[in-house]
Amino acid sequence: MPATKQPELDQPITGETATSNDFTVVDPLRVEQQIDEKLIGERIRSMRLKRSMGLVELGRLSGLSASFLSQLETGRVVPTIRNLARIALVFEKDLSCFFKLERKVTFRRLSKSDRIPITRKQKNSRFVSQSLSALIPDRHMVPCLADFHPNGEECEFTPKIFRGTEFVYILEGELEIALPNEHHWLGTGDVVWIDANTPRQYLCNGDGIARALIVTEHPK
Repeated sequence: MPATKQPELDQPITGETATSNDFTVVDPLRVEQQIDEKLIGERIRSMRLKRSMGLVELGRLSGLSASFLSQLETGRVVPTIRNLARIALVFEKDLSCFFKLERKVTFRRLSKSDRIPITRKQKNSRFVSQSLSALIPDRHMVPCLADFHPNGEECEFTPKIFRGTEFVYILEGELEIALPNEHHWLGTGDVVWIDANTPRQYLCNGDGIARALIVTEHPK
């Protein structure tokens, strides 16, 4: 009696109802949904940004191409266990980090004593910043406290130009923001929004310190 040929496991079974030994065969669409719900790509991107690591660097360390990692982060490709293991080892984690449920963070505190001031000197002036980004779960939004010390002369700071936005709230003193062909003078309590792709300078012309909360937002 000839043996009955069994269907290949990776071949879809068509028909209104697909069963084997009275069990319903797994729906391929549900498989894809399970993968999507784990948000693997988003988790990889989050771990990468927390290390301030670019796709090229992660590719070099993991042995995977930057283009593949980009597609992986955006959900355009499904990773193999081997590729996930490579990425997990870069971040010194095990495979479970991609599948276990993460406890939602609802509150974070950064004490004043834990903030590290970074001083930048330009001519006879000082610009002192304190990063607050440790409070933010992802790094697309970066807040900092900025102090402008004129030391009797004009204090200026020229931020980097990037694709994104910049939000400035004047906490104390007076600050001038110079844009191409226009100048704006801000006082305590004033708030501005700036397209960060615009060349700009912050100028402190007074005798006292100007303090501002500056929040930059980068595209996800």
